[in-house]
Amino acid sequence: MYTHFDQRFGYTTSTIHPGEYYSTSDDIIIATILGSCIAVAFYDPVKRQGGMNHFMLPGELHSSDYYRESSGRYGMFAMELIINDLIKKGSRRENLVAKVFGGGHVLHNTSSGRIPESNIKFALDFLETEKIPVVSKDVGGYEARKVLFFARTSRVLLKRFKGQLIKPVEREESAYLARIKKKKDDQSKATFF
Repeated sequence: MYTHFDQRFGYTTSTIHPGEYYSTSDDIIIATILGSCIAVAFYDPVKRQGGMNHFMLPGELHSSDYYRESSGRYGMFAMELIINDLIKKGSRRENLVAKVFGGGHVLHNTSSGRIPESNIKFALDFLETEKIPVVSKDVGGYEARKVLFFARTSRVLLKRFKGQLIKPVEREESAYLARIKKKKDDQSKATFF
């Protein structure tokens, strides 16, 4: 996470990356850039606090991995991490509403073709199962997105971009996918003693 003061908006801005989440009751912006990833912004209108996660994959882990994995890179953990963080700060689960963003087709390799749809489906299904209303969404398509979420009010500014502007997002997501795969491969190697 990177935090700085944004002169344009006159707000402190915390930028989250894949696998990260942040929640606060402070009057700040939580920002992220999305390609095939999903960000879910949660807001509690009673406590006037919000948070956002950014995940890369829905979370198709083997059951033996469930208790070892604490990373927000997988949707199933990213959702629980941000919800639990808001609850620790005084929110009640039944007061939360959600806004869902991302799931664009920006990765141009064949092995990632279903990632956007899987991410969108996971996020919407999770929220429906948990009875957290989705009050806004901007998902799918062939564009990347920059999302600015005002944590104290739930206001969102969203900018879509495509063409050459997507290249840095594509590179970052491809590298992140490779790191996830490498970590998964490294964990499966046996250590002899």
